[in-house]
Amino acid sequence: MANIASSAILAAAIALATVAAVAAPGHKPGESHRHDDETAYGKPGDPRKPARVVQITMREVDGKMLFQPSRVEVRRGEQIRFMLRNNGEIDHEIVLATLAENLAHAIEMAKNPDMEHDDPNAKRLKPKATGEIVWHFTKAGEFDFSCLIPGHREAGMFGTIVVK
Repeated sequence: MANIASSAILAAAIALATVAAVAAPGHKPGESHRHDDETAYGKPGDPRKPARVVQITMREVDGKMLFQPSRVEVRRGEQIRFMLRNNGEIDHEIVLATLAENLAHAIEMAKNPDMEHDDPNAKRLKPKATGEIVWHFTKAGEFDFSCLIPGHREAGMFGTIVVK
């Protein structure tokens, strides 16, 4: 009976860690993450407030995977509504973060390739699907957006956001 209870507790702990890993890209499993937290690259935007629209298309072409555009310039304090479209033939995602965070999270994604993102700073899209991310860029600097599905960033699917 004790083994059954221990197994149930272990299963629950694994399930909670998995949920935390999926819900917070760039964060360690089990680490708390509130959706209104400010990060090095800003914070979730308010969809009810005005925002400049930036369209980003995901696709594959000639053996490469890419975002168009792959460079976005933003003013510090500006809110952006990224209108996303996957024109590709396979799933793609976009994760806004620092370059260091995205590179570290890519290693975690390689270990857990079925991890999906649908967070304030990340969205996974099926082929021909659309989505959006509203983000408030509160700090100046250069930041990254990448598709962290294993092999996609390596195939060229990344870009830079320059906040001035």
